Amino acid sequence: MNLFLDSFWRALTYCLQPRIIALSLLPLLLLAGFSLVLFWFVWEPAVLGIQDWLSAWAPVDHLFRWLESVSLGHLQAALAPLLMLLLVLPLVIVLALLAVAWLVTPGVVKVVAERRFADLARRRGGSAWGSLALGLSSALLAVLALFVTLPLWLIPPLAVVVPPLIWGWLTARVMGYDTLAEHASAAERQELLERHQFWLLAIGVVTSYLGAAPGVVWAVGTMAIVLAPLLVPLAIWIYTFVFIFASLWFTHYTLAALEALRDEAVPVSTFSGHPLSVPSEPYV
Repeated sequence: MNLFLDSFWRALTYCLQPRIIALSLLPLLLLAGFSLVLFWFVWEPAVLGIQDWLSAWAPVDHLFRWLESVSLGHLQAALAPLLMLLLVLPLVIVLALLAVAWLVTPGVVKVVAERRFADLARRRGGSAWGSLALGLSSALLAVLALFVTLPLWLIPPLAVVVPPLIWGWLTARVMGYDTLAEHASAAERQELLERHQFWLLAIGVVTSYLGAAPGVVWAVGTMAIVLAPLLVPLAIWIYTFVFIFASLWFTHYTLAALEALRDEAVPVSTFSGHPLSVPSEPYV
């Protein structure tokens, strides 16, 4: 618990450092460009396609007729954009997480290591290809889990538990690898991820709840559908900074845990009545 809280406060203090803010610019620009391309070329044709599909589906057609009979026909115009948003937002979250993990986390690890862990040996047990493979496979599993558990979201208590657990698992899995890739060996990384799996998942879940902050962007009601081309880039900006904070939190936690693990591997013996630290064999 002490390491969990200490890493949290350290991550907060690092968020406003000029180097961290500079590191955030690249994923922000890339994701902003992606959102502009999405809405310029894809949004309107996709919404029209969803409207045609809904109109051809008999149960939905009956629903539209009923809405018109009770003077709520205007709501049917918002259904297709709403479904489009529900499809786009998970993609936006996954892209924001992966962009931060691949483009920002290596720089975050460098900044934290220089300031706190300058003497921590680098054993390079991870690689860029390993990070890419793990990130993509984990993201696919998380998105599949979200769709499989959609019926559970209709149960109010589970609706606020299941999605954060899935996003927390994804964040912990991706960030756990990337923050240890440079300094830990493969065996050290496996040991740390197993030993600290509860607290790493807890960090992921907490940051997932913080990721609910972009939800305020959609609190403007049905106007959110009309303003979606403007609100999605704003949501991307918020998601990006939430994941940058997560990257800082994971980095402080995992590097401190790695340092403690290596300290455990150094046995203490005595010589002439005085404790003597004897360096151990490299931990592999």
